[in-house]
Amino acid sequence: MDGYARDLLVTLDREGVTRAVFCGLSLGGYVLFGVLRQAPERVAGLILADTRTSVDTPERLAARARSIDVARTKGPSAIADEMIPNLLSQATHAEHPEVAAELRRLIESQTAEAIADGLQAMMTRPDSGPVLAGVRVPTLILVGSDDTITTVADAESMQRAIDRSRLVVIPRVGHMSNMEAPQAFNDAMRDFLQSV
Repeated sequence: MDGYARDLLVTLDREGVTRAVFCGLSLGGYVLFGVLRQAPERVAGLILADTRTSVDTPERLAARARSIDVARTKGPSAIADEMIPNLLSQATHAEHPEVAAELRRLIESQTAEAIADGLQAMMTRPDSGPVLAGVRVPTLILVGSDDTITTVADAESMQRAIDRSRLVVIPRVGHMSNMEAPQAFNDAMRDFLQSV
């Protein structure tokens, strides 16, 4: 994750961006914790969506290792089959099958090696809990009410750790809250950005 964060900072340098409000969803949040470890002065604000600070449990590590094997042996389509049921809420699956179709398209557009690398990076990420106490910028925390991967409890824990942060729980959506409820997600982001 810290390597991804370094790449992001290099990209910002190349574009002449010295400070920004950052938004990261899921793995993107893990990358932002890396930015906070390396260059907190570059962060003007944070939007942390469907993410968490804790490291994987032994069971989750084993599941990620199996997913790496699936990615390398069976490819992105098999990973989509494995992941999509857990990424979206039951309501999204039932009422918006087009969201699952778009998510499948996004996953299948990646190479097997890119997926395996991302999973490996998540497996080896550090506990980012200690980073949160030093956050002194406006922070919005977004989470789907039905997210079983990074739960409302995870979001509440981050809110308690970051002074004056805001928490928005989006109802009836899972881990991909930006795709499942784009209007609610964008409204919360817009309100937050107007206040920063």
